[in-house]
Amino acid sequence: MRRFYVNANQITDQSVRIIGPDVNHIKNVLRMKQGEEIIICNGQGKDCYCIISKVSESEIIADIQTTKDTDTELKTRITLFQGLPKQDKMELIIQKAVELGVSEIVPVMTKRVIVKLDDKKKEEKKLERWQAIAEGAAKQSGRGMIPIIKPVQTYAQALDYAKTFDINIIPYENAKGMQFTKEIMISLPKYNKVGVFIGPEGGFEESEIEKAMESGLHPITLGRRILRTETAGLAVLSMMVMVLEEE
Repeated sequence: MRRFYVNANQITDQSVRIIGPDVNHIKNVLRMKQGEEIIICNGQGKDCYCIISKVSESEIIADIQTTKDTDTELKTRITLFQGLPKQDKMELIIQKAVELGVSEIVPVMTKRVIVKLDDKKKEEKKLERWQAIAEGAAKQSGRGMIPIIKPVQTYAQALDYAKTFDINIIPYENAKGMQFTKEIMISLPKYNKVGVFIGPEGGFEESEIEKAMESGLHPITLGRRILRTETAGLAVLSMMVMVLEEE
């Protein structure tokens, strides 16, 4: 069944109103007609199973038959704190992290970050682009929610925000052995909110790891090999999905 996303204010108790580019896609590309079934998601974890009742040039109206929680979301909310990488790596990281189930992504300015977003307009443009990528990845992977890309934070701001989570982990090459990593991963299902800190190219400075530990973050190892920033987060998220995904 075809799946589409709308804003919550387009949904009433009985029907959904689809507007914008999806109208043309439904009407002229997919050539769907009155009486056909579609799934409409509110982007917040709810799926409306509907039957199209009206097709016009400006809108599609679909009558709601039943509403269910989306079954593609993890019960544990994951926030990825990503040290800003160079070039277009952030776009790849956002796309794949969304596919793997993160709830939000926080770009972080750490000491070894090379990219500088000093211009407010430049930052806003980047955020708009990153949010569009997150939305596209959410739709492609059948997510029930569209993850939020938050404004860029300083490392201190990120650590402060992380205090609101149940547990936070930070991959570090000098962390304890893999057994500790396994123990942390196995414990994750009992938490509601988990933060994952990933450094930029060059990783975290020793002082940043010390501050992380003072803030209660758990350093973990990802093995004997040094991973690139665009690999490390995806490796951690893949491990997490394995233990968090319901059967």
